[in-house]
Amino acid sequence: MTVRSILVTGGAGYIGSICVEKLISEGYQVTVIDNLITGHREAVSKDARFFQGDIGCSEKLDEIFEACLPDAVLHFAGSTIVGESMEKPLVYYRNNTINGFTLLECARRHNVSKFIFSSTCATYGIPSQTPITESIPQIPTHPYGESKLAFERMLLSHAMQSGMEAVIFRYFNAAGASREHGEFHDPETHLIPRLLQVAMGQLDYLAIYGTNHATLDGTCIRDYIHVEDLASAHILALKPGVKGDYNLGRGKGDSVHEIIKACRAITNHPIPIKELPARPEEPAELVASTQKALSQLGWKAKHQSTESIIESAWAWMKKNPKGYGQST
Repeated sequence: MTVRSILVTGGAGYIGSICVEKLISEGYQVTVIDNLITGHREAVSKDARFFQGDIGCSEKLDEIFEACLPDAVLHFAGSTIVGESMEKPLVYYRNNTINGFTLLECARRHNVSKFIFSSTCATYGIPSQTPITESIPQIPTHPYGESKLAFERMLLSHAMQSGMEAVIFRYFNAAGASREHGEFHDPETHLIPRLLQVAMGQLDYLAIYGTNHATLDGTCIRDYIHVEDLASAHILALKPGVKGDYNLGRGKGDSVHEIIKACRAITNHPIPIKELPARPEEPAELVASTQKALSQLGWKAKHQSTESIIESAWAWMKKNPKGYGQST
């Protein structure tokens, strides 16, 4: 079945808004639902139809599905902060698992043929190998990863029974910005935007957690992937017949110290740091194997330079120092 109409949950958020931007440029009809608790109305393209609401409300979902008749659902909505999930586990199971069930059940009632889920490499926990392939055991170490994995399994079970084409994308570390959309959270927890906030004078220093990991410089290594490359993977996944689970990363990692060095050079700011003890159960290295995405989707990250990823984020932040609706 050819996909034309798409419902995007969480389309006012960081990754969702950039994916909506890409979908519209490709000619798709896009409807967005977002409760705007962490998303921004200004981030939603003017060419997308927008509904403010919560995916946990089945009545609201039925109203939206009947209005836009989606062929596919792209599900970005959810809670994503590891530390917060340890403090509020039930919130994460409700938002990521129970509300996901409500959305999936509504998609079933309305005969949606394609469902693409934004998952996370956190479902692997402390991986048994690096680079991480899709076939290694998934043993999450916190409620964020557990709640995402629970929905993955629910989605795959339903797809096997119903014939729905289910695609699961396990993101590694999303970063960067498009010309119009960027990353703005309150509070911000991700490394690159926090470094750039120090350079902007919005923070006094950056706290880094752990300098004695089993890596070359003692700091954690992560695989940073440009958010526009994540969006391009979703376009490929909309093709008929595409299904399965895929890691999305560049297939190479940068340490915290390497990211700090790059941010200092790009911003021409000293960016003071403060070293703190490592967080419990923090994997030393998370780097994706991207072979499955390449061989089955024909997808590979175009933005291979860490510096270009940071430069795009810095350009957007300088233009929008206080976030959406307050650009200079």
